[in-house]
Amino acid sequence: MGVGKSTVGQLLAERLGVAYRDTDEDIVAAEGRTIAEIFVDEGEPVFRAIEKRAVHSALAEHEGVLALGGGAVLDADTRALLAGHRVVYLSMDVEEAVKRTGLNVARPLLAVNPRKQWRELMEARRHLYEEVATAVVATDGRTPEEVTQAALDALELKEA
Repeated sequence: MGVGKSTVGQLLAERLGVAYRDTDEDIVAAEGRTIAEIFVDEGEPVFRAIEKRAVHSALAEHEGVLALGGGAVLDADTRALLAGHRVVYLSMDVEEAVKRTGLNVARPLLAVNPRKQWRELMEARRHLYEEVATAVVATDGRTPEEVTQAALDALELKEA
């Protein structure tokens, strides 16, 4: 959350000369409501099922840069599908997250004690991010352009 996946994803797509797609945006468009609303109205399990379908469709249909929501890797089938793709895990520490988001924006999983919950989420998910990652790129203290270049370098990709 707040790591810059949308911004960096768009920059990466531009530099590679390919299309950009975000599964969170796909979900909002298909459902006609925000992710926070889905969480509140339906609960996390329903959202995760919607997210799984959106990610699987996007992986099957899209050939450019694809940004996934932070919880997408919780699903084992999704992790298995990602194994055949180049995946960049954009990492950051909690202090950077506080600077970027204030941890007070509409984040359904951070509603109470956001700093503690962010740490717990990362502890629970970090190994899954690392499992699917082809490259890990730290974003702390870097501009989106610097992160994009680091991702290109880590994946050994050339600009279009």
